[in-house]
Amino acid sequence: MSAADFWVNRRVCVTGGAGFLGRSLTQLLERRGCTQIFVPRSADYDLTTAEAVGRMYDDARPDVVIHLAAEVGGIGANQDQPGRFFYANLAMGLHLIEEGRRRDLGKFVQIGTVCAYPKHCPTPFAEDLLWDGYPEETNAPYGVAKKSLLVMLESYRRQYDFNGIYLLPVNLYGPYDNFDLHTSHVIPALIRKFDEAVSNGTTAVECWGTGGVSREFLYVDDAADGILAATKSYDGPLPINLGTGREISIKDLAELIARMTGYNGEIRWNQDRPDGQPRRRLCTARAGELLDWRAETTLETGLQRTIDWWRSQAHAPSPTVTARVC
Repeated sequence: MSAADFWVNRRVCVTGGAGFLGRSLTQLLERRGCTQIFVPRSADYDLTTAEAVGRMYDDARPDVVIHLAAEVGGIGANQDQPGRFFYANLAMGLHLIEEGRRRDLGKFVQIGTVCAYPKHCPTPFAEDLLWDGYPEETNAPYGVAKKSLLVMLESYRRQYDFNGIYLLPVNLYGPYDNFDLHTSHVIPALIRKFDEAVSNGTTAVECWGTGGVSREFLYVDDAADGILAATKSYDGPLPINLGTGREISIKDLAELIARMTGYNGEIRWNQDRPDGQPRRRLCTARAGELLDWRAETTLETGLQRTIDWWRSQAHAPSPTVTARVC
């Protein structure tokens, strides 16, 4: 079945569809022939409540729910709001899955998080290692809440034959990302900091941590493509990683973004601030085997597109910003 044949006449509800990943995913859905896309807005539907989730299902009448909506941020936001991040992310998934079961929903797609992996997980992170330890402390409330939904989906599949799948994208980046320096992740933070330093003639930029930890990054359009590939072709209980398999140290990432933005000044590492998880690199073999999917966008290409988009927005400089790692 072609992608167009699969999506035509299907009613698809995308929670978080107005957000960073959601924007890319809904646009890709439209290009693939889906004409019935429902995007619940937070002003109309508080998805942490059962009442609002019920109204959403009434209004959307979906065949498929792709649950992207989340409350999340970088290390700073995670430290400030651990209780809220745990509650909101668990409550949204809990109500959405239960209401979908009650209504005999055709398919539920839960987007998990790489933050669910153990803090000292050996690289590359294979899906079978999810339960081999506790997540990195600053991300644990968010990661544990999301991982609990994997258990819920597995349980509902066994008891109710509920068709829910669970995907684990690595750190995302790209145009329309969150560039607020308190809640953003590392790539938009670095792009904004270095670009504003170039504009302001600043000769030193401060970044959090040591720069010695490493991360893997997935371009947002590739993530959307992977999610739709799984939605179309995968109906199993196993969680699936979505990533590139390429790892880069934060120090090397900062230097790369500095060069690409034209920043030639000093990079100062504030080692009093936390690094977060020591390493992140996913094993993507399962996605290749079960979805026939691989990321296509190189880090350099994706970074250039993201820098170009940021500069096109002509944001005013901010006097006090730092870059942080999730």
